[in-house]
Amino acid sequence: MSRTFRLAAILAALAGPAAAADTWRPIFNGRDLEGWVPKVNHRPLGENWRDTFRVENGVLRVAYDRYDVFKDEFAHLIYRTPLSHYRLRLEYRIVGPAVPGAPAWAVRNSGVMLHGQPPETMALDQRFPVSIEAQFLAAAPDAPPGQTRPTGNVCTPGVTVSIGGVPLQAHCRNSSSKTYPEGEWVRFEVEVRGARLIRHTVNGEVVMEYGDVRLAPEEFGEFAADPKLLPARSGAPLGSGYISLQGEGHPVEFRKIELLELR
Repeated sequence: MSRTFRLAAILAALAGPAAAADTWRPIFNGRDLEGWVPKVNHRPLGENWRDTFRVENGVLRVAYDRYDVFKDEFAHLIYRTPLSHYRLRLEYRIVGPAVPGAPAWAVRNSGVMLHGQPPETMALDQRFPVSIEAQFLAAAPDAPPGQTRPTGNVCTPGVTVSIGGVPLQAHCRNSSSKTYPEGEWVRFEVEVRGARLIRHTVNGEVVMEYGDVRLAPEEFGEFAADPKLLPARSGAPLGSGYISLQGEGHPVEFRKIELLELR
């Protein structure tokens, strides 16, 4: 065996099995919603109420031009395959204006949900799945200079997480990201290692890390899910679940949605 061949073999062994599986694949085909299922609050699973989710010119849009007023129709487009260890990357941009009736906190606000409960277990009138939210925010076009509104934050609808080993007491925690204006495409990536570690990256910069993900459905107040429908009891580690793209009353667009499953 030549010295060059031996060196290549050693490097391959050090890289491990994950390197061999380092293949990103698109999970949004740019044509339709194949592989995804909508769940709109007050509507049965699978009903794409008022065409909230649609594909136009290769972009997946969360649109409200067919709404007269927003009446609590929080929506999630759920990827049909559960996942545990993976990396997900996508580009998003938040565009205006918000639909009339959207709550003030939902303006220029969207996100991607991680480790979500099985879509079939969501109640008809359940606003959000039990999940982790990687929250996307944008600044207003007329925001004053110096105003900050980070993105890639973490929120906890029905779960608990720890940051630096300390349980998060608040519902959301801002990341260390920069502020991005409405209308600008932003690259987001999340690395998920079961319940142990989740890492958010915005435009190539790590902005948030947390872990020790556990179920806590009763702590979500008025948005709480029915614990009897969940696969495990409160306090159990939450190491897998469903990805979903969020609609909270403000238009948002997604593209280049890709997945890399990890071993």
